[in-house]
Parts: sequence; C-alpha cells; structure tokens
Amino acid sequence: MEPQKAPRLWMQVKPMTTTMTRSFRDALQQAQAQITEQVNLRLAGDDDLQAAMRYAIVGGKMLRGFLVLESARLHGVNQQAAVNAALAIECVHAYSLVHDDLPCMDDDDLRRGQPTVHKKWDEAMAVLAGDSLQCYAFELLADPANGPHAVALIAGLAQSAGKDGMVSGQMLDIAAESATAPLDLAQITKLQNRKTGCLIEWSTIAGAVLAGAETAPLRQYAQALGLAFQIADDILDVEGDAAKVGKALRKDEEAGKATFVSLLGLAEAKARAESLVQEACAALEPYGSDGQCLKDAARFVISRDS
Repeated sequence: MEPQKAPRLWMQVKPMTTTMTRSFRDALQQAQAQITEQVNLRLAGDDDLQAAMRYAIVGGKMLRGFLVLESARLHGVNQQAAVNAALAIECVHAYSLVHDDLPCMDDDDLRRGQPTVHKKWDEAMAVLAGDSLQCYAFELLADPANGPHAVALIAGLAQSAGKDGMVSGQMLDIAAESATAPLDLAQITKLQNRKTGCLIEWSTIAGAVLAGAETAPLRQYAQALGLAFQIADDILDVEGDAAKVGKALRKDEEAGKATFVSLLGLAEAKARAESLVQEACAALEPYGSDGQCLKDAARFVISRDS
C-alpha cells in the first residue's frame, strides 16, 4: 500500500500568473457571456420547463459564476471543470430566486425588471423549474471532467445550499416576519451569512477545492464579501432606484423587518460595508497582483446600483 501523500500546504500552491491586468468589468462580462452561452447550449430544449430554466438564469449579474471562474483561474483549474462549477452555482442561485419569489415566500412579481417565473408561467412551473435547476447543478458537478476533488465540491454545495446554509437562512428570514421582536444584529448577521453568504463562499473557494489547494485565504475573503454584499442590498433597498434594481424596494421596512440599515443606521451600515471590503482585500495578499480582479469585485459589491 502506498503511503498517504501529505496535504498540500498554502505555500506549495502558487497562484496563476498573468501577463496583463484584467479589468473586473471585462472579466465579469466575459463570465456572463460564457455562462449564458452554456445555458443556451445545455438547456436548449423547446419545452416550457427548459425555457423557464433558461429564463431564470439569463439576465442576472452572475457574480457567483464569476467568482467560481476567477477562483479556478487563480488555481489553474481546467476550463471544463471551471465552467461546470460556474454554471452549477448559477443554477442553484436561480432556483433559490424562483422559489423565493413564489406567493408562499416573498410573493414578488418582478425579478431583474421582468415578470417572475410564476408570473410568466404559473406557480407549478416555477416550482418544477426551481427543482430542475437544483438537480441539474449536481449533475454538472458530477462530470468526470471535474477531476478527483469533485466530490468535495458537491458535498460543499449540498451543505451551503441546504439545512445548514441558504435554506436555513431563508427559514430564519420567514420566521423573523412573525417574531414578537425584531432580530438583533447578531441574529441578522447569522441569517444573512446563511441565506447569502454560504453560496458566495462556496463560489469563491470552488477553484481551490477543485485544485486540492488551501482554501483559507479565499474563505476569509468570501466571508467578508458575503456580508458586505448583504449590507449593500439593505442600503439599496433604502436608497436604490426600483427601475435599476429590477424589483420592488422597501418591502422589509414596510413589513417592519430588521435590516443592517435599520439596526446600524445608514451611515454606519455604509461604513461597515467599506470595512468589510478592506478586510476582504487584505485576505487576498497571498495572491499578490493576481488577486486584483477579486479586490475590484469586492469594491463593486458595495458600489453597485442593482
């Protein structure tokens, strides 16, 4: 029997070097184009189910897919595996939005400025499209092209999306609507770390997991990024333009739900988001200049208008 190999240490894993500066905006647009192309190729059926699945994915920011592709680039992951993982996380994110918009959940009519899936089709189709998107994500991750560490990536997504992650966060959010008292800051942070942060963290470490590399620096980056993202969402809900955001705003305030803005105040919420971005950028120091695109992504998260 061969002796077990020692685990790979962070200092043994060199980030992928580049010969030119990559603009975050360009990288995000490239990720959006690449993922959209894959959606149209792989979900090309003309039945309503696949049409609804395509509709649910295409048109979003695809930030999570970008994070997967950038993480994969930094670790030299093969293109097929990177694209599979990027499309997988966009499928899971889209499924969560389709179900979140249903009348039994947040009851939203608009998403990205367009009718939600249950409005364009019906509630049954929205449930089925969401179910299919979730299943398809794991089918993508089971592709043999993803290499020997795919099982770890699959297990991580199941945990990040399920009872200890996103679904748990959604449950806490629903429970907060009927709570006798608004959530405090620690409770809101826990809720959002699960509802939003878990999938952002999975996306950010995906490339390192596929490469069998150390995940700690990217995990630290992602945890700060995910919380900054949610604070920015709460700020947009107060200051944003509904036409740009593409959905109804100020619903949390009208429902009396606690948010980072309601608990911290607008100025302090903005300061906290900025501090988290600085924390996220500092975590990328092991990557040197190759981490610049992810640093720019963190700054985008708190400056976006949609």
